[in-house]
Amino acid sequence: MTKAEPALAVRGLCKSYPLPGGGRTAAVDDVSFSVAAGGSLGVVGESGSGKTTVARMLVGLVRPDAGTIAVNGRERTPGERGGKLPGLRRPGGGRAARLRRAREIQIVFQDPYVSLDPRLTARQCLHGALRLHGRYQGEAAATRVGELLDQVGLGKREADARPRGLSGGQRQRLAIARALAVDPQVLVLDEAVAALDVSIQAQILRLLADIRRGTGVALVFVSHDLAVVRHITDDTLVMRRGRTVETGPTARVLDAPKDPYTRLLLSSVPREGWDPAETVRLRGELAGASRAD
Repeated sequence: MTKAEPALAVRGLCKSYPLPGGGRTAAVDDVSFSVAAGGSLGVVGESGSGKTTVARMLVGLVRPDAGTIAVNGRERTPGERGGKLPGLRRPGGGRAARLRRAREIQIVFQDPYVSLDPRLTARQCLHGALRLHGRYQGEAAATRVGELLDQVGLGKREADARPRGLSGGQRQRLAIARALAVDPQVLVLDEAVAALDVSIQAQILRLLADIRRGTGVALVFVSHDLAVVRHITDDTLVMRRGRTVETGPTARVLDAPKDPYTRLLLSSVPREGWDPAETVRLRGELAGASRAD
């Protein structure tokens, strides 16, 4: 039996930026991972670790310098053999190809308010997504919009409200519904619950778990919150200074970390008996090891 292609396969992803005084700094350096259909991966690390740059490259908001991104075995980043992208060449194929790539991977941001049109009701927002991608017409579109609203738990009042009339959790549900409107294979969530109250976080995480089971969409969950990652992901990738320092099943990575940096992240989470001095000690040891390298 032929092994099924992963929903998402990333190989050797790299991105650097120029420095004001000359030279370049690597935001992402040789990052690779894969996610099966219906699977979920957590990407964690401190601010500046490169995790958001990875998320933005996945959906095409940032162009990689090198590497490949493939959905169900088909590359999204047309490049030369070995995954190197030509310096100024952009993915081709015109509008139809761009929309196809957009349908493959959708993203939900931390603050959905800035990505929602304040003039449109929730219902109109979803109709617009379907129309943009040429999916469903007339009565079929209205039916599909109703299904999406039901799927994310938004009722008639919310359907007829504009973003300013929705709570933070309701806006995030709408953003998720809009992403699901095009039936993506991969859903990237960039700190998607970080700005929500704990009780609302739990509702959104439960919703995402239901969606994953019901649709088979693969989730890439970018977060600094290790408790959230433990709850929602199967596997975890830990990033530091643009590189992968540890990866594996979430339970193993968070319960028995092998890398000192992962242990530092875990020691930084307040809990019963927490000693911040231990975190300071681990950070000093890590800094010393970095200087020695």
